Amino acid sequence: MDPVIVVGAGPVGLSLALALARLGVPSVVLDETPGQEETRPARTAVLRPDTAAFVGRLGCADALESAGTRWTAWRIMRRRRLVERVAFAPRTPDDAAGPAPASPVHLPQHALTRALRAALAREKLAEVVTGSRLADLEQDEHGISAHTRGPNGTWWRGSYLIGCDGPRSTVRKLLDIRFPGRTAVERHAVAALRCELPWPGEALLHRSPPRQGGGPGSEVSARPLADGLWRLDWLLPPGRELVTPDALVARIRDSLAGWSGTSPAEPGTGSTGTGPAGDGNRWHGPGRLVPPYELLDTGVHTVHHRLARHWRQGRAFLAGDAAHLLGALGTQGLDEGLRDAENLAWKLGLAWHHGASELLLDSYQAERRGAVAARLRAADQALPLLRDGRSVRWRTVLPGAARGRSTLLTDGHLGRGPLGAPPVYARTPLAPPAGPADGPLVETVAGAPVVDVAVTASDGSVVRLHDRLGQGLLVLLVAPGTTVWDRRHWQSAGLMPRLTSAVAALPMSAELLVTESYPGAAAHTVLLVRPDGHLVTALAGVRPEEMTACAEAVRGGAHGRGAGAARRAGSEGAPVRPAGAGGPAGPGTSGTPGAPGAAPEIGRSDSSDVLDSSDASGASGASGASGASGASDGAERGGSGEGTTGADGATDAGGATGAGGATGARWAAEGRNGGAEGGGTTGSAGTAGAPSPVDPVGTSMLHSESD
Repeated sequence: MDPVIVVGAGPVGLSLALALARLGVPSVVLDETPGQEETRPARTAVLRPDTAAFVGRLGCADALESAGTRWTAWRIMRRRRLVERVAFAPRTPDDAAGPAPASPVHLPQHALTRALRAALAREKLAEVVTGSRLADLEQDEHGISAHTRGPNGTWWRGSYLIGCDGPRSTVRKLLDIRFPGRTAVERHAVAALRCELPWPGEALLHRSPPRQGGGPGSEVSARPLADGLWRLDWLLPPGRELVTPDALVARIRDSLAGWSGTSPAEPGTGSTGTGPAGDGNRWHGPGRLVPPYELLDTGVHTVHHRLARHWRQGRAFLAGDAAHLLGALGTQGLDEGLRDAENLAWKLGLAWHHGASELLLDSYQAERRGAVAARLRAADQALPLLRDGRSVRWRTVLPGAARGRSTLLTDGHLGRGPLGAPPVYARTPLAPPAGPADGPLVETVAGAPVVDVAVTASDGSVVRLHDRLGQGLLVLLVAPGTTVWDRRHWQSAGLMPRLTSAVAALPMSAELLVTESYPGAAAHTVLLVRPDGHLVTALAGVRPEEMTACAEAVRGGAHGRGAGAARRAGSEGAPVRPAGAGGPAGPGTSGTPGAPGAAPEIGRSDSSDVLDSSDASGASGASGASGASGASDGAERGGSGEGTTGADGATDAGGATGAGGATGARWAAEGRNGGAEGGGTTGSAGTAGAPSPVDPVGTSMLHSESD
C-alpha cells in the first residue's frame, strides 16, 4: 500500500509522521522549507502534560528535559496584590499522581521542531523531502496524488494525505474548504530576555500592573524558559498600534522595574548592566532599579480564531493550524494540533493495515473539530468578561459569580476547564453500545482521558499507563495486591487466564496490563482504553462478548452506537468520498442550516453540541454567535482579499446574542469590512455593529507552525 503523505514539517506534521512510523505506517513529509529551523527564543510552545507525554513517547523525552523547563508554580497578581498561586507537583514519574497538578513544559518551538526532525531521521519508515511546495492534488479510487514544485518537484502517490501546512494551508485551499472566524482577537508584544526575577522558576500573569497604567485591560505575563531565559508578553490594546523598538524597550524596563521592588539606595548608584545600549541596570523612576537583562528576541504575536468547515474530504485531512487557529486567554493552538496528530495517527494506522470504515475516518472530524469548536466558543464567551470590565455579564453568564476572572485566566494558561483541559469525546461515533444502567464503575467518564497510574506489563515491568499508549487497545485489570506476588503465580490464577483469552480474541491488537488501583474502581474492574488514552468503557469483571463489542466499536465496526449518525455528526454537508470510490473529491457544499441556539455555559464542552451548532448557525463554531453563515464566510474571504462580502444569507444579523456578547451583527460587520477590503460589494445585512479592522491571516504568529 502507498505511504501516507504529510504536507508540512512543523511540529504537528512531524509528530504525525513519527506516530505513524511507530504503528508501522510509512510516510513522506513534504517540506517546502530547506529544513533548517530559525532560532527564535521569543517563539515558544507550552505543552500541557498530555501533549508533553505524547511528544515524549515519540522519542523526544530527552529534548523536553534539556531544552524545556517545568514551572514550580503559577501566580496571578493584580496591581500589587497576589491573587492566586498554584504550586505544581515535583517531577516524580515513579510516584502516583498527587493532589498538586503537573506543570506544563515550556520550550522554544525551534528546539521542539529540531528534536522531532532528529527523531524522524532515525525512522526507516519516514522520509522528509525538503524544497517541495505543494501545487496540486488528485484523488481516485485507489489513493491520492500530490504534485510538488521546487528542486524535488514531482508527483507523489499516497494512500492518504494530511495537510499540516499552517494557517495559509495550500491543502485547504486546493480542497476548497472555507476557513471562517475572527481576525486579530488579541495582540501581544513579545520579548525573550535573560534576567533574574524575584520568583525564580515561577510563571506570572500580572493584571493591571501599576507601571503599565493600571487600566482594567492591561496585562503582562512572564514565563521562565531554560538557561535563565524568560518570555514576556504584553497585551496590546485593540487596533493596529505600531510597536516600535523604543516602545518595547520601555515596556521591558517598566515591567522589570515594577517587579524588582523598592530599593533604599539613592538613584544612580547601581552598576552598569548588559541591557540595550549598555544601560540594563539603570534607575528607572524614584527608588526603582531596572535589574540587568539581555534582550535576545522580540516580536508581535497576533491571535486569530478560525475553524475550517470540514476536516476531511475523501482521502485528504486537515490538522493543526491548517484546521484551526486559537490562542486567546492563554490557550495553546499547538496543544490542539498535537492532539489532532495523536487522534488521527492510530485511525490511519488501522486503515493502512486492515482497511477502515467510513465511520472510523469520519470520527476524526467528529471528535477533534467538536473539541476545538468547544474550546473556541468558551474563549469567545470569556473574552468580553475578561477584557471589557463590565461586571453585569458575570451575573448573566456565571450565576452567583462562582468563578472569578483570575480563575478563568488560570484555566486558559494551565490547561484546565473548558479553556484548556484535554477534551472528552462523550458523543464520539466510536462509542460502544450502551450497557446496563448500573452507574459508572470508575471516576473517569467514557470518552475522557484515563488517569496515568502505575501498571504492570506482561513481562513484569512496572511502567506508567500513558507510556503504553499509541500502539493498540489497552485492557487494564484492577487487581489489588498483585505487586506482592510473583508474576508467575498471579498470571495463572483467578481472572487472568480467562481475561488473557478474551484479549487475544479481540478484533484489534490489544495489550493486557494490571494495576493495583484506579480512581473509583473496585477490584476486578476491567478498563478498555483507546490508543490515544481515552476511556472506552469500564466493565465489572471479565465479559468477553462486551469486550469484543467495544473493540469493534473502536475500530469503526457495526457495534458502535454512532454507526447510524456518523456522517451527520462528523461530516454534515461535506462530500466525503468512500475509500473505494473513484474520482477526485470535488469542492465542498454547505449543509442544511438549522436554527441558531443559545450558547452553552462556559463550563460546558459538549463537543457534539458545539459541532452541530457551529455548522448550523454559521458562526464558525469559534464565536458561539448566532449570525448567518454568509457573514462569517464573508469575513474570511474578504479578509484574505477574495472580494466576497458578508451579504450572502446575512439576514440573521440581529439574532440571539451569545453569552460572550458576540452577535450575528458583529460577524456581519466583519464580513462587510472584509468585502470592502477585498474589492467586493457591501451587503445590506452587514450594517449593525462597529466595523473592526481586518488583518490578513498571514500576520506573523509566534505560536503557529511553519507554513
